[in-house]
Amino acid sequence: MADILRPTSIEDLPSHLIVEILSCGKLSVVDLVCLELTSRAFRGSHHGLFPPSFRSLVDFAAFQLCGSHPIYAPMSPNARNGVFNRCRGNWKRVLRFLQSVEQSSNVVETSLGNVNLTFGWPTNDLIALLLWLWVWFWSYLFLMIDCYLQMQIRTGKYHTLLIKDSSGYSCGSSLCGVLGHGPETTQCVAFTRINFPSRAHVIQVSASHNHAAFVMQSGEVFTCGDNSSFFCGHRDVGRPRLVDALRGIPCKQVATGLSFTIFLTRQGHVYTCGANSHGQLGHGDTNDRPIPTIVEPLESVGAIAQIAAGPSYSLAITDDGTIHSFGSGANFCLGHGLQRDELQPRPIQSFIRQDIHIVYTWGKGYCGALGHGDEVDKITPELLCSLRSHVAVQVCASKRKTFVLVDDGSVYGFGWMAFGSLGFTDRGASDKITKPRILDSLRPYHISQVSTGLYHTVVVTNRGQIFGFGDNERAQLGHDTLRGCLKPTEIFVPEMENNAGFVSETG
Repeated sequence: MADILRPTSIEDLPSHLIVEILSCGKLSVVDLVCLELTSRAFRGSHHGLFPPSFRSLVDFAAFQLCGSHPIYAPMSPNARNGVFNRCRGNWKRVLRFLQSVEQSSNVVETSLGNVNLTFGWPTNDLIALLLWLWVWFWSYLFLMIDCYLQMQIRTGKYHTLLIKDSSGYSCGSSLCGVLGHGPETTQCVAFTRINFPSRAHVIQVSASHNHAAFVMQSGEVFTCGDNSSFFCGHRDVGRPRLVDALRGIPCKQVATGLSFTIFLTRQGHVYTCGANSHGQLGHGDTNDRPIPTIVEPLESVGAIAQIAAGPSYSLAITDDGTIHSFGSGANFCLGHGLQRDELQPRPIQSFIRQDIHIVYTWGKGYCGALGHGDEVDKITPELLCSLRSHVAVQVCASKRKTFVLVDDGSVYGFGWMAFGSLGFTDRGASDKITKPRILDSLRPYHISQVSTGLYHTVVVTNRGQIFGFGDNERAQLGHDTLRGCLKPTEIFVPEMENNAGFVSETG
């Protein structure tokens, strides 16, 4: 009995038990670093449990978490080595990179909106309980952070869309019903919850000029807004409506162009609908499609991992990293060196076997939007040398400006200031920044996502704070009294009742 009551410390735990819990607990890299710094048990010798090349139990746990990560697992050996070398041979930094991409991306499937801390629970081991409580203590400090990491922000022309706790919110101008609150709503001056079916959990959103699309945990897709060219996949509607043509075909991502929509299924197939004057739907012709139709030319290139939509062109990335572009070739935006429309997917040769975390830009160089220190057009993808030493996790661009988010939470911007939407408080509202420059105004925060619209930009921090800057003439930054924000201004989401924002019908 005396032995059972003997005081026990973390150092008494067997190494294999620590590794098992660290590897199965789905902790963030911040959690792992905190554990490593607070107890020698997490940074001690390996006792033959893992190869000597790993510096600590935490390092080995980070390696195991990387191996099972949905972004890292499908990579080829060469791609894995490239990421490892770019992260300076540090598995915790590799994990930080992967988790940063996951936080900023709209293609990684998530849980029902909150992070579940799941631990293996060995029987007949009182020490396991102590370790679980120790890990829980540190995890609790970051629980609210991790919950907020399920947030996703997307900016449209004069509006902003947000996912928080599996619910959708919108603010700004409701042109054609794009905010999803019905034809009677013309503007929302603060984030307002969107009505969805009672069991709907929103996991991804895409914002265009006049229409929006939402992917649910179930794989169902809802769209709303202007449907003049059938790009919503159904009749005109001012509230989110289920795309019936994809019923029974679960999707994981949707991308909205100026007058068309792309759908990516969980099986890696691509469907498109809407206007097709430049071949942006990828079917080999210029005929519009009123309902989502599978893109047959992509069926022969393998599973598609990610999609993106420009105003009148489309991009699709295969599992092996090859990027296919199709649609309008104006301003060299397809990356093939020609200003010619492509009616069906064509691989961009410059990107074959290139690293995914290095930034390339191409197209119209006006106002320095490509970041090469000039305003020269680039007809094919060109390496952005000034950011080569950084591990990029997200890039977004709109209206002659570009942002790059790197794995340490810093944001770089370049291009046209555009009513202050580039975020540099020491420059005029119409100035140009021709090379990547860090946003000093965001240095106090670790940024997880960035999205830029026509003349406004919104970011989300790893603590769930939302900041916006740029034009606010139509309340797209979620404030009623401000007309413009030259420096990041916090945006708040009103607290609502748990059952608010739900409807029982899909039509």
